[in-house]
Amino acid sequence: MEHQDAGLVVWDVDGTLMPADLRWLRRSIARTYGIDEAQVTFPEKKVHGYTDESIVIDTAIASGVPASDAEAGVPRFHQVLAEVMETGRGELARVQPPYPGVADSVAELHRIGFVQTVLTGNLRVAAEIKIQSLNLGDGLDLEIGGYGSDARDRFQLPEFVARRYRNKYGAVLSPNQTVVIGDAPNDIACARSAGFRAVVVAHRASREELLSCGPDAVLDSLDPALVIATLTSLVQQG
Repeated sequence: MEHQDAGLVVWDVDGTLMPADLRWLRRSIARTYGIDEAQVTFPEKKVHGYTDESIVIDTAIASGVPASDAEAGVPRFHQVLAEVMETGRGELARVQPPYPGVADSVAELHRIGFVQTVLTGNLRVAAEIKIQSLNLGDGLDLEIGGYGSDARDRFQLPEFVARRYRNKYGAVLSPNQTVVIGDAPNDIACARSAGFRAVVVAHRASREELLSCGPDAVLDSLDPALVIATLTSLVQQG
């Protein structure tokens, strides 16, 4: 994939490209800490828009695991999640198909010259398996993405995207021509922290909640024509 000048689109994964499903984390947390899946208790407010590691720590503690043991189990969690995701490829394709319009939106953005990647709280191995299940071809450049395995704090991930973009394409990333597409308030906040544009799709949260967080645009769906029009307008504003 060569450097192109239309801009950079940075997709969130769960809740944006595909429905979110906590079964992979639930299974992995249970196996990592030796507890029953029924005991796994996710914190209500710190799941969507956060990184896997931070979710694992908070969930393990909420599930009765001592804080020191929760932290000590993180390296094992990486290994267990990779195994869970690999063995669950068929199930993944059935239970988390892409949202309508995803494939066409990615393909059309690629055709008109946007570089596209991901910024996700998923560990990279999980993100890659999920993206592979969506059959998006060469539309996403995963080499320059930002992943939950890069940093526990999601707000540090834009730095990884910018550095990897520069190293691969030999150009400094322009924040005004970089658009994050997400679905949660934390996606907006993360984009804003890096000076990026922020577009969110109301797959889970209401338009009203998302608008209150100050994105550049809220989409009701990933209708390809609307996605293209919204993103081209934003990057042309400079």
